[in-house]
Amino acid sequence: MGIPGAASSVSSRVAGKRVLLAEPRGYCAGVDRAVETVERALEKHGAPIYVRHEIVHNRYVVDTLAKAGAVFVEQTDEVPEGSIVVFSAHGVAPTVHVEAAERNLQTIDATCPLVTKVHNEAKRFARDDYDILLVGHEGHEEVVGTAGEAPDHVQVVDNPDAVDKVTVRDPNKVIWLSQTTLSVDETMETVRRLREKFPTLQDPPSDDICYATQNRQVAVKAMAPECELVIVVGSKNSSNSVRLVEVALGAGSQNSYLVDYADDIDPAWFSGVTTVGVTSGASVPEILVRGVLDRLAEYGYGTVQPVTTANETLVFALPREIRPPRN
Repeated sequence: MGIPGAASSVSSRVAGKRVLLAEPRGYCAGVDRAVETVERALEKHGAPIYVRHEIVHNRYVVDTLAKAGAVFVEQTDEVPEGSIVVFSAHGVAPTVHVEAAERNLQTIDATCPLVTKVHNEAKRFARDDYDILLVGHEGHEEVVGTAGEAPDHVQVVDNPDAVDKVTVRDPNKVIWLSQTTLSVDETMETVRRLREKFPTLQDPPSDDICYATQNRQVAVKAMAPECELVIVVGSKNSSNSVRLVEVALGAGSQNSYLVDYADDIDPAWFSGVTTVGVTSGASVPEILVRGVLDRLAEYGYGTVQPVTTANETLVFALPREIRPPRN
C-alpha cells in the first residue's frame, strides 16, 4: 500500500515498537459504490439530495456528504414530494419503494448488490413457501429490508441463544439466510444450533456473508495473535466494524478498541504494548486510517508492517440513474 517505512511482511519481526496493518481493510465495493452514488447525484442534480438512513455506517462519511448538500432522513415521508432520494447501501423493504412512488420521489437505489442477492433469495424461498430463518441483528437496516421482502415467511435469529425460541411450520421446508456483515464464526455457531433443532435445514444457494466482511476478519485473525492491542477504525453503529473488535479479541489480542478518529485513542492503552494491530471496517475511508497511523507514530510506533491475506479487485457498476454518459 506504499506506506513509508513499511516492512515487507509480518514474518520479518523487527525490534521495538511496531504496527501490523491489515490488508485488506476499509472500503468494500458496495460502500465505494454507495458513497460515489451520492457524490455523483449531487454533481448531477445539485443540493439538496435526500438520503434515507445513513448511506453507510460511518460518521466521517455521513458528515462529509452532509456538508456537500446531502440531507439524511430516517423515513421516506420526511422527503419533500417530487424530490430525489437515495436508498442506502443496506437496502430497503418493498414497502419503502411504494411509499416513495406515492410521494412522486425520484429514487436512486444504492443498495449493495450483495444485499440485493439476499433479498432475491428471500423472495425466491418465500414463493416456494419455505420458513426463512434470517441470521442477523434485530433492527439493523439491512435485516429490516431483507425481512420486508417476505414478512410472513422470515424470522430473525439474533444470536445462538435465540434458536431455542424458533418455531417453524414444516421442519422439512426451512432455509437459513444471513445479514451480510456478521461474524463468520458466530453465524456458523447459530447455524449449528439451528441444524441441531432442524436437521434438514437448507443452506443458502451461495454464501450470504459479504466477501469483504470475511476478508477483513481473516486479516485480523492473522495478525491478532502477535498484537497486545488491535485498533479498529470504524463507527459504533457499523456492524462489520464492531465484529472486527470481537474477532481480534477472540483471535488472541489482549485488547481491542473501536475508534472513529485518531483523537479517540487513549494513550493509556499503550502501557506494555510492543505490537499494535490496525484495521478498519468496510465503510471507513483510508484518510481515517492514515490519521491513526500518524498518531501511533507520535507514540513511537513508526514501523508499519502490512499483513496481507487477500487482494480485492471487485468493482460494482453505479446505479443507471447516475452513470456517466457513454461517449
